[in-house]
Amino acid sequence: MAIADHELRVINSLIETTIDSVHGYREAAGDAQNPTLRTLFERRASERQASVAALQSYVVAHGGKAEDDGTILAAAHRVFVDLRNALSKGDEAVVKEVERGEDHIKHKYEDALKDVELSPAARDAIDKAYASVKQGHDEMSRLKHGFEALG
Repeated sequence: MAIADHELRVINSLIETTIDSVHGYREAAGDAQNPTLRTLFERRASERQASVAALQSYVVAHGGKAEDDGTILAAAHRVFVDLRNALSKGDEAVVKEVERGEDHIKHKYEDALKDVELSPAARDAIDKAYASVKQGHDEMSRLKHGFEALG
């Protein structure tokens, strides 16, 4: 297996997961009760969409076909799989589910960055997207802990 093929597969896998995240944030924004949370989720969806576009550009620039849909196993492994159920329990439950999804995507990016077969250019492309993922994860974690402190 050529290294280029390997890194394009790794990046396409991240694209799929990040698209799942975009969908999850959009769903959360559409159903959040608090307007501030709705705005936050919409902003995160836009940021994740920008990360998707950057990763897709990298794949195309390196001769690959970029993924343009979420994961094939979305029904079984979707990042925000329990979001619908959480919505009936209010914004705190939504934030907890979003934060759980953030844990998943953060770990997926961290695993990719540990891949010793990636070229410096691929690692850089992933690292740029990871900065947004880490920021989103940390923000959702703070929100979740803030809700827990109030409860």
